[in-house]
Amino acid sequence: MPPLHVLLVEDHAPLREQVAAALRGAGHRVSEAADGRLALQQALDELPDVLVLDLGLPGLDGLQVCARLRAQAAHHVPVLMLTARDALPDKLQGFAAGSDDYLVKPFAAAELLARVQALAMRRGAGQDYLLRLGPLALDRRAGQAWRDDQALTLPPTPLAILRLLMEAHPRALTRSELIRRLWDDDPPDSDPLRSHIHSLRAVLDRPFATALLKTVHGLGFRLDLP
Repeated sequence: MPPLHVLLVEDHAPLREQVAAALRGAGHRVSEAADGRLALQQALDELPDVLVLDLGLPGLDGLQVCARLRAQAAHHVPVLMLTARDALPDKLQGFAAGSDDYLVKPFAAAELLARVQALAMRRGAGQDYLLRLGPLALDRRAGQAWRDDQALTLPPTPLAILRLLMEAHPRALTRSELIRRLWDDDPPDSDPLRSHIHSLRAVLDRPFATALLKTVHGLGFRLDLP
């Protein structure tokens, strides 16, 4: 992968310096900001390949920066949100604001580097917000999906599952990968995917003649698209 332009937004100077050094050591170009308002302006002036964004910031917090970037940027910028808040509602709030991935402090530099590279590969820097695959379309900024031009009304977690499956297509996603991407290290008890997959199928497939969401036995799920 070629070097990335990473905008690192973190108000705690020692941590920011440590993360910036790790990113530069991996060959990436790093811009830095410690204030939410400045970070948003920097991101809009030069869209980064990946935005590494702390949640607790002066000026504008990370949720506000992410939401405003989604509303104003011409293209999708992958956002990795950093936070000390590890409760599930906090994570869901981050995803609702438009975050693509979530890393809870403290974290290893190697994991952050791996997630930054994975985001850049999976999302595609400068990618259009509208993702189209066969009969499916998904607007990542508006959080709206369609099948055969018919709007799909999906709760946040089934919508996030659909987005992950569309971005991974034609590859299947394992159950463990979906659980990690949705809930990181704090999944709900019992079977966290079961009810959300059921909800997704009820909206995505049940009203239509053919099912697109397939179970890959012993592995996970994939989209079966023409």
